[in-house]
Amino acid sequence: MIGSDIKNIVFDMGRVLLDYDPVLVARHMGASEEEAALIKKHLFGSEEWILLDKGTITEKEALERIQERLPNERMRKLAKECLSCWHEYNISPKPGMEAVVRDLKAKGYRMYICSNASLRFRTFQSEIPGFSMMEGALVSAEEKLLKPDPAIYRRLFEKFQIRPEESFFIDDLQENIDGAKACGMAGYCFADGDVVKLRKELGI
Repeated sequence: MIGSDIKNIVFDMGRVLLDYDPVLVARHMGASEEEAALIKKHLFGSEEWILLDKGTITEKEALERIQERLPNERMRKLAKECLSCWHEYNISPKPGMEAVVRDLKAKGYRMYICSNASLRFRTFQSEIPGFSMMEGALVSAEEKLLKPDPAIYRRLFEKFQIRPEESFFIDDLQENIDGAKACGMAGYCFADGDVVKLRKELGI
């Protein structure tokens, strides 16, 4: 259970507050399983996707590079369609997490998001469970920094004027938790997605 000195709860977004499945948009567009697998690999699993999260490439530039690797015009068209509206199909609120945010708010915690995400984040931020109850969000693409780079956590502390020792981080990747701990912020790896266990850890 977190200590009494904790005042701030910092959430990752994907697979913490939102569930994420990178093939759903391709299936919605009528892709076969083979085509959906290619979209998952060449779009959502690409170097360009990481660069979008880092804010060092535009969606137009990313698409052009991705399309060069695809085998035919149908796949290139599919990639364009998937990139344009993935946020409408690939993400959904993680069950139980809005109640977690609400209960933390009721106990007086200040809450924030620290996420590796592209500039598209601001398009769908209102769909994030409990977003209206949070103090703010640090988005990697806006800062041109990626977790687990220590610089992104230092930027988080600076931007929101919070102390690392008074903050607690929830992320689904252990490497990101380790990066936060190296900067003085304790955390919890939510890789299993078990909301009941998370509640116990948070004491709510």
